[in-house]
Amino acid sequence: MSKVAEALIAGCGDVGGRLAVRLRDAGWQVYGMRRRVSELPAGIVPVAGDLHRAGCPDQWPRGALDYLVYSAAATQHDEAGYRQAYVDGLRHVLGWLQARGQRPRRLIFVSSSGVYGQLGGEWVDETSPAEAQSYSGRIMREAEQVAWNSGVPTTVLRLTGIYGPGREWLLKQVRMGYRVAVEPPLFGNRIHVDDAAGLLAFLLQADLAGKALDHCYIGVDDEPAPLHEVVAWLREQLGVEHWAEDSAVRRSGSKRCSNARARSLGWAPRYPSYREGYAAVLEDS
Repeated sequence: MSKVAEALIAGCGDVGGRLAVRLRDAGWQVYGMRRRVSELPAGIVPVAGDLHRAGCPDQWPRGALDYLVYSAAATQHDEAGYRQAYVDGLRHVLGWLQARGQRPRRLIFVSSSGVYGQLGGEWVDETSPAEAQSYSGRIMREAEQVAWNSGVPTTVLRLTGIYGPGREWLLKQVRMGYRVAVEPPLFGNRIHVDDAAGLLAFLLQADLAGKALDHCYIGVDDEPAPLHEVVAWLREQLGVEHWAEDSAVRRSGSKRCSNARARSLGWAPRYPSYREGYAAVLEDS
């Protein structure tokens, strides 16, 4: 009888919780680490702990761990908050592994396409320069290096704009008459939260099956799209006819991220574009 695969998800929130359910249903033993373990899905072994603190959680598993997924989310959106969540927290977890003699067969670090600073609508893939000058991009790149230099085989997954249930900022803006520039188009990249979790599960299952993983993947759907096109489609779905007086664009970046590397491994998004993804969100709301 083959050994049950074991994974610990550090930062088992929205994406991590959805990943945990997929792995649980595939027969894995899954440990979920978060502050409020009462919010973990059923069947996930709770590890109550705080990534911001250096002390190892009492419930940290004592045996061998096959996989570690680091899927933290910053609770404080400034430079100090990002460093605490992504750099310091990752170092804490790596220290806990080392202190217990645990060396997973792979670490998956959940990063962000915010590491790319491209502004002109160009296509971006895993080989493109990742030189964003924002504090969030710089700190995330630093955290990626910590992961790659950890001594544990590491794959970084750079997720794009996650949307889905509970992540409905754009829908609220559209209902308020959100106005965006048409020229030049502001290209955006997105992935449904279920596809983000699905890609993480796919990478873990692929590694377990002996497939060679690359050091980095971008998590994005098949169709990066101009923001004005997405807004126009949502206005039609929602029956919004008024426009806000002021423009409300909150970002200046414009790039098109490619999922070709993940697709070449055999992954495909359930929601290939914003149309299918937002249709599912609207159907459930």
